[in-house]
Amino acid sequence: MMKHLSLAAVLAPALALGACAGTPNRGLESVHQPVVSRSDYAFDLTASGNGLAPGEPRRLAGWLDSLHLGYGDRVAIDDPAGYGAARADVAATVARYGLILSDDAPVTGATVAPGTIRIVVSRTSARVPGCPDMSRVSGIEFESNTSSNQGCAINSNLAAMVANPGDLVRGQPGSTAYDPAVGTRAIDAFRKATPTGGGGTTVKSESTGGK
Repeated sequence: MMKHLSLAAVLAPALALGACAGTPNRGLESVHQPVVSRSDYAFDLTASGNGLAPGEPRRLAGWLDSLHLGYGDRVAIDDPAGYGAARADVAATVARYGLILSDDAPVTGATVAPGTIRIVVSRTSARVPGCPDMSRVSGIEFESNTSSNQGCAINSNLAAMVANPGDLVRGQPGSTAYDPAVGTRAIDAFRKATPTGGGGTTVKSESTGGK
């Protein structure tokens, strides 16, 4: 068993000012931005052209359970020998967690031994460093600076609540299929609406004192 842990460089759109806690900020954009980091965990399994060796699927399942594999995690296989049947066995195990295998495996550094394949689980996390920042929240500002703590609450909540922290970096791609009927539905409703001058908007009248 091999466990490889690496902390990637900043992937999120962290501003250069983010490291300068307490420095004046004359813009409206918060200097405290979510920072996304990635950890890679690797696990070697014995495999052959017929698939995983006996007992290896159970070892894999136990390892994935210990990692609490779930949404947002990415599972890939580093398989220089090209054991297609073993890949199918791994895919079946990973599918039980509601995930599919990724096509690209990150570099883990160590060479994959002959007769083995390497399972790599990549996990991302998001946090906002330097928050809360109370270095400039009191006194009077004469230089039009925003508070040092501006953005900490909303960005910290965003980092804590996003299901897949990687979405803070890449976002989610839209659908490749476009339905014109759906895309123009709002515009069509606006065009068919009765103009307000013709009674299209009903204003509710209020009265007081019984009048």
